[in-house]
Amino acid sequence: MWEQTESYPDPRVEIIDERFADLVVTHAAVERLYTGLRWGEGPVWFGDQRCLLFSDIPNSRMLKWEEETGAVSVFRRGPFTNGNTRDRQGRLVSCEHGPRRVTRTELDGSITVIADSYDGKRLNSPNDVVVKSDGSIWFTDPFFGIRDYYEGYKAEPELPTSVYRVDPSGEIAAVITDIPLPNGLAFSPDESRLYVVQSGVPRGIHVYDVTPDGQGVANGRRLIEAGDKGAPDGFRLDTLGNLWCGWGVGEGLNGVRVFDPEGTVLGHIHLPERCANVVFGGQHRTRLFMTASQSLYSIYVRVQGVGYA
Repeated sequence: MWEQTESYPDPRVEIIDERFADLVVTHAAVERLYTGLRWGEGPVWFGDQRCLLFSDIPNSRMLKWEEETGAVSVFRRGPFTNGNTRDRQGRLVSCEHGPRRVTRTELDGSITVIADSYDGKRLNSPNDVVVKSDGSIWFTDPFFGIRDYYEGYKAEPELPTSVYRVDPSGEIAAVITDIPLPNGLAFSPDESRLYVVQSGVPRGIHVYDVTPDGQGVANGRRLIEAGDKGAPDGFRLDTLGNLWCGWGVGEGLNGVRVFDPEGTVLGHIHLPERCANVVFGGQHRTRLFMTASQSLYSIYVRVQGVGYA
């Protein structure tokens, strides 16, 4: 049974490569902030409000954790929201399984639909999303939300599973079409690379070079082979370019696995539950928040996360 650590360093923080010791705070511990989810996902940090929003997909709700008090409340009910991020204007951008769309919550609370179809066909179930500095919105579209009625509404896929880019003008393009079940995605700090998780077997993480015009990708290759070492999910990058990946499945594999930009494993933060996604937050973006199955966890680290991740 998981318990708060009684001593430092926290034994749940495993240093695999000595470089990882420079990224973690040895006198900080993994903290469980909340439990009672069915499947936690999509953490996004709002520094201006000192709060974290995150999804509880099967319960079709988004929750808000307040840094000042530790209180957790319902931010929004419906519609089976998965991944979330913020755009450069601070607006919430979300992937919604129920209506099979990507939306933006405007500053006045109204909802704008960013994408719900491609080539005249409905999207499958948008999963994770990032916003590039040029204002374009990139998202993955596997079919997890339409497999059954647990995380959405059961339906037959109308499109291949792909990665899409939505131009600031609203034009949508399929930029990656050859990854089975693309899942988490993130840009390198300088946006020269795009990393994408493959949840289809064989699981792993791909990396692509972003084209000079910033509108596409090239030179795709598999950077990380998960093999029998678990399954990657959502992830974020720190300012040094390291990947902090939600990981599972099974004892010894659940938690967050950390890789350098070239795919070498640096360390592992062990959790008692499979971790679906992470985000950096806190006053200095040095607190890693982790949505792991039924619970929300955090740990302070020494490196900053990329802003607007």
